[in-house]
Amino acid sequence: MELRTLLIISIASIFVNNFVLNRFLGICPYMGVSKEISSALGMGFAVIFVMTLASFVTWLIYVYLLEPASTNVFFHIFSLKHPPDLTFLRTIAFILVIAALVQFVEMVVQKSAPGLYKALGIYLPLITTNCAILGVTVLNINDSLNLLESITQGFMSGVGFTLALVLMAGIREKLDSARIPESFKGTPIAFITAALMSIAFLGFAGLRL
Repeated sequence: MELRTLLIISIASIFVNNFVLNRFLGICPYMGVSKEISSALGMGFAVIFVMTLASFVTWLIYVYLLEPASTNVFFHIFSLKHPPDLTFLRTIAFILVIAALVQFVEMVVQKSAPGLYKALGIYLPLITTNCAILGVTVLNINDSLNLLESITQGFMSGVGFTLALVLMAGIREKLDSARIPESFKGTPIAFITAALMSIAFLGFAGLRL
């Protein structure tokens, strides 16, 4: 495994192909939990954990249970003539894994940090339907990444998501005390800010890795 490959995946996941600002996935929690830096960090860490572990578990499920290859466990257990093709179950299997992980995170946050749990509100269980997390697990398979590369992409995509969330939260905290027209306050100025941040991150597309 070349460290250069992992470095390229890391930089691409955080800056070039940022899930929020470039792929436009996970917009719901991005807009809903970016009013305060503390809650943005809490959501970011939860997403990093779920993305990383989901990348690990879904890769194993796909390679050893779903993919029609010699690594398929059912092929060996039932001594089949050909490895079974169960890839049509990929999406539902991945969603089940993500849902289980989110339930675990929700229980941990509720017990260990009740204040953060209350601040995150409905957006914490909504991680289950966060298309950014499902997106990274699907991309790991579509890009034919190995296990380590998948884990790296999952972790760094979570870091990129957290970076976008914290940057947005910092700007929105400043905007609360700024003198802006009444009609732009709240959601309108947040969407304008998000658009400008997305344009700024498009500049990373010119990086040569």
